[in-house]
Amino acid sequence: MASLPQIRTDVVCDVNRIEVLMSSSEMNSPVVRSDTEIASSPDSVLRLRILATSDLHAHILPWDYHTDLPSEMCGLARTATLIGIARRESMNCLLVDNGDFLNGSALGDFVAEAHAGNPDARHPMISAMNWLGYDAATLGNHEFSHGVEFLISSLALAAFPVVCANLLRKPVPSNLNQPPLTPRYKILDRVLTDEAGNRQPLRIGLIGFLPPQTVTWEHRHLKDGFTADGILKVARDLVPRLRAEGADLVIALSHSGIGGANDDEGSENASFALAAVAGVDAIIAGHTHQVFPASDAALGGDATLDGKPAVMPGFYGSHLGVIDLVLARVGCAWSVASHRSEARPIARRDAAGGHLIPLVASQPEIEAIVQVQQAAIFAQKQALIGYTRQPLHSFFALVSDTPALWLVAQAQADHLRTALCGLSLPLVSAVAPFRAGGRGGPENYTAIPAGPVSLRTVADLYIHPNRIVGLKVTGKQLAIWLERSVSLFRQITPGARDAPLIDVDFPSFNFDVIYGLTWRIDLSRPARFDARGIEVDPAATRIVDLSLQGRPLQPDQELVLATNTYRSGGGNGFVGAGPDQVIHESSLTTREVLAAYIAAHGTDVPATPDTWGFVPMPGTTVVFDSAPHAVAHMGDFPALRLEPMELQPSGFQRFRIHL
Repeated sequence: MASLPQIRTDVVCDVNRIEVLMSSSEMNSPVVRSDTEIASSPDSVLRLRILATSDLHAHILPWDYHTDLPSEMCGLARTATLIGIARRESMNCLLVDNGDFLNGSALGDFVAEAHAGNPDARHPMISAMNWLGYDAATLGNHEFSHGVEFLISSLALAAFPVVCANLLRKPVPSNLNQPPLTPRYKILDRVLTDEAGNRQPLRIGLIGFLPPQTVTWEHRHLKDGFTADGILKVARDLVPRLRAEGADLVIALSHSGIGGANDDEGSENASFALAAVAGVDAIIAGHTHQVFPASDAALGGDATLDGKPAVMPGFYGSHLGVIDLVLARVGCAWSVASHRSEARPIARRDAAGGHLIPLVASQPEIEAIVQVQQAAIFAQKQALIGYTRQPLHSFFALVSDTPALWLVAQAQADHLRTALCGLSLPLVSAVAPFRAGGRGGPENYTAIPAGPVSLRTVADLYIHPNRIVGLKVTGKQLAIWLERSVSLFRQITPGARDAPLIDVDFPSFNFDVIYGLTWRIDLSRPARFDARGIEVDPAATRIVDLSLQGRPLQPDQELVLATNTYRSGGGNGFVGAGPDQVIHESSLTTREVLAAYIAAHGTDVPATPDTWGFVPMPGTTVVFDSAPHAVAHMGDFPALRLEPMELQPSGFQRFRIHL
């Protein structure tokens, strides 16, 4: 067996360097806001620092499991160093996690698979969080990806409380008052030191929320026993209860994106609206893997949500959220007098080349917790299952057909065709690129060279533990399905020069390509859906010449669509996706099916079909960003008429496309 690559730990931790970078224009500058004026003569003034992580997704080491290479942009072991620095700067600290900490990496999958043989084993994420002394956490939607039993056994060994207010057990006849999976909220009694050096009791209320859509996305594990209420509805009910029970301060752990002020009760991303709920003092947001406060104008460039201090600390440990509160006590009541928020990164990008430069070392005590599992994962992922004669990458997956997606689509269709023996309806297969840049940065691409194919390769091609599902759908539903997908693209004015092509708020995992159909996209027309899957223009039709086997697809024609359990759970607004249309659900994960397909057929697959493209727009050019390594593969896509442009400060390589 090959020796295990060593995790890089030679980066020197320089606190002064971090502080300089924090104040530079390249970083996210903290913003100070005042909620109330400090009383002219308060009885006591107390400073409290809230430290927060979110969306760690079982990334303990600074390691990219897709490439099996060290990574400068992830790992709780690096974030741990920032935690230590932040604690030394403040007398009174609280450390919390905002959900999606157990699952979402090769480590998380490995631990879940091993759970069947040893259900009492400690999850290394829990061990790491215990070692760091977390004060509390909430649940994210991905906590349920490997089932409720696995979650319960993992949390049983946590030395910190885990709260979730809006996920409830369904009542059963034998017990109409079913206890929740976790406490809905928790009051922490702390004795802290005020500015005069006196000890002051403070009751800190913590309440957690996850997207109510979780019961749909994880319906396989939750549909029979759980329900989820809207975040705002629950907050308006329980925050006053927290206050009535004596909470001096209420912190909302909101595993939910920022959203807007007018989002409704069932919104997936409700953190902004949650901040407006009376009694909430501070917000930790997450779920969408963004960084807040940030200079990004799309997020407002502000450190508050509805005037309340807030942070969203990225993903995989890329940032540590820091909220500094100044609390003033007059009589028996504490109030927030002022606050300051920032998101501290573990790495920054070099302005010249966009390369990641680590700002802190990885903490060896945290690394040691997971070394045994890391060695086992490395050995497992190196197992060879086949070969590929062509590179498999996602550099241009958002602008063209690619062999990588085509391979996954074939594996899905082949598996479903066998499972539905004697199927008389046409079978088509929907796949999306999971790793195609976006918020994950220019390193977030599948890039598999020609040569041996290992289990690591398969995990790179398909990163989630979804299962294959067959849906019975109509031609009309598939047409709207594709309209949802191609809303990824911005509307382009004919004759425009170098117009941005991609809506950066639209995640690539919602860009489904349906193999077995052919179509073209008219970019001069408006999008039917927004990035969240909300239908904003029901009359908009970008999809033209939609055909099945060379003939126009009829609206009432029935087909079987191979997709995954995330889509069949209603994931992200695809018409025709839902449990009521499922005709088959595999017991195998898509990765298992893909590995078996490659072992049986190899990856010397027929040429990728000409499935889709853009309606020509003479004299019009658009730009999109990809990885710097994409330049070497430009020749594989002659129809795009690609031109490399300048390297961006973000590290992305910009390309021009002649439409």
